[in-house]
Amino acid sequence: MPLRMSTLFLRTLRDDPADAEVASHRLLVRAGYIRRAAPGIYTWLPLGLKVLAKVEAVIREEMDAIGGQEVHFPALLPREPYEATGRWDEYGDGLFRLQDRKENDYLLAPTHEEMFTLLVKDLYSSYKDLPAYLYQIQTKYRDEARPRAGLLRGREFVMKDSYSFTVDDAGLDVAYEAHRAAYLRIFERLGLEVVPVRATSGAMGGSRSEEFLHPTEVGEDTFVESDGGYRANVEAVTTVAPEALTEEQMAALPAAEVNDTPDSTTIAALVDVANSLQPREDRAWEAADTLKCVVLTAVVDGGERRRFVVAVPGDREVDLKRLEASVGPALGVIGEPTLEAATAEDLAKHPALVRGYIGPGAAGAVEGTPVLGAEGSVSGLPLFVDPRVAPGTVWITGANAPQQHVFGLVAGRDFHWDGVLEATAVREGAPAPDGSGPLRARRGMEMGHIFQLGRKYAEALDLKVLDVNGKQVVVTMGSYGIGVTRAVAAIAERYHDEKGLVWPRAVAPADVHVVVATKGEDGVAAALALAAELEAHGLTVLVDDRPKVSPGVKFKDFELIGVPTAVVVGRGLADGELELKDRATGEARPIRVDSAAAEVLAVVRPRG
Repeated sequence: MPLRMSTLFLRTLRDDPADAEVASHRLLVRAGYIRRAAPGIYTWLPLGLKVLAKVEAVIREEMDAIGGQEVHFPALLPREPYEATGRWDEYGDGLFRLQDRKENDYLLAPTHEEMFTLLVKDLYSSYKDLPAYLYQIQTKYRDEARPRAGLLRGREFVMKDSYSFTVDDAGLDVAYEAHRAAYLRIFERLGLEVVPVRATSGAMGGSRSEEFLHPTEVGEDTFVESDGGYRANVEAVTTVAPEALTEEQMAALPAAEVNDTPDSTTIAALVDVANSLQPREDRAWEAADTLKCVVLTAVVDGGERRRFVVAVPGDREVDLKRLEASVGPALGVIGEPTLEAATAEDLAKHPALVRGYIGPGAAGAVEGTPVLGAEGSVSGLPLFVDPRVAPGTVWITGANAPQQHVFGLVAGRDFHWDGVLEATAVREGAPAPDGSGPLRARRGMEMGHIFQLGRKYAEALDLKVLDVNGKQVVVTMGSYGIGVTRAVAAIAERYHDEKGLVWPRAVAPADVHVVVATKGEDGVAAALALAAELEAHGLTVLVDDRPKVSPGVKFKDFELIGVPTAVVVGRGLADGELELKDRATGEARPIRVDSAAAEVLAVVRPRG
């Protein structure tokens, strides 16, 4: 039976919803695909569910093609498995936690690694059972602090997550490449350009990790690429560091000295003072010659505040997002803490820090200069440095005393650090880490993410099998996710114009939209007869047979809803003619009633 708009649960809107920030949000609501239920939570209406089902069908076909088997877990899960892996605390405020009437702890699952692991543990015990590729398409929940952009950043969303279970790393490599290839086919079939980029693993853990980003200006991610083929999320880009000097080379460099630098609490003021009071012979001092020590606070689960210092070249700004991706392990914190600038209250707990004149100190090189960092610390704060602060680099930096800076401070000779972290923003034109040329930045929307998890979750949950020699080995895992509802939004974001949505045929809610633009029962009868003939050939048909609705409104709704092909039953019906319209190009041509089905089929299902 065709979808008849006279009875379809649908109301289109002429005005944009007040909270809509992006085109996909605006048009999916206006065209009657989704409705807002609460911030970050949406109800799917009949047309929306049809698009969602088509996206899911593409994913299922490609997952099944690589040997994936579909399962379905509950969304409401017990605390214990997530506590065993540390993620009950690791996810922090991102989890929806709740208790039953007996005060047992539960969560609404943000992801299901633990449950997949326990399921395989329950059923499999031998290497002969592996490899196994399991997947599900399931609703996930995350307590997003600032839900926005409709389906792109919500609190409830549908996700395809799959997991590979293999007996060794070689099997993991095979599974990873199989999923990677399947993802590229999925996005090609959905009509979405994606760029696979190197990524960090974040709270998921594991080693190799790639994101599939759809290039778009409304994307929340930034990635970089070079002409030579290097591609990475900015969080995963590694800085090309200067070559380190040997101890002998560093020892030969001039000794550091403390100089008065009045009123120089900013990098710009420091450069001016240095050029005025301590001019160089070869060139002027620049911001890149200075070392800026920034005090930050990592807020971990439970509200604990961990203060630390990161030293970066003075011409660079700290990138909190990049730093968040790596500072957790360096501080001994599980997961990614939230970073923020140290407050006055934070600094008051460390009186050795002099605001505007904080530096790493000079360990034994400058008499009386307090030392910050791993060796001889007076502040008690860990010190991390940007990769550009390599052994042998020379800096002007704070002397940890009012109105004074240290000149000629040599990294690795005069001060040491607790770790090296990627702490600064990636700049356009920076060299690619693999030497493949300068980097250029683009915005992208994350559509999928794949990880080589290794044995992290299997070890935590004791998932082992007997190997070929009869010995127990820990199973090796991979994790692979696709945002299904996000894919719907991304397609809408990519395929629309000023009039409305323009769905690719593979995901459109119907193959053909028949518009009855004439009065009387003859028009409806002709539309339903054509719909029946098209459905006999396996097409899905949406018929706008609404009485007392003007042709102009019906045409506007056709353009808003976005079915790729329309047939207009209008005045020409009396002469045996209909009109065939293409939504994307706006082109229209007459077709005969007696050959209309064949004409439509030739467009919808062209041969070879």
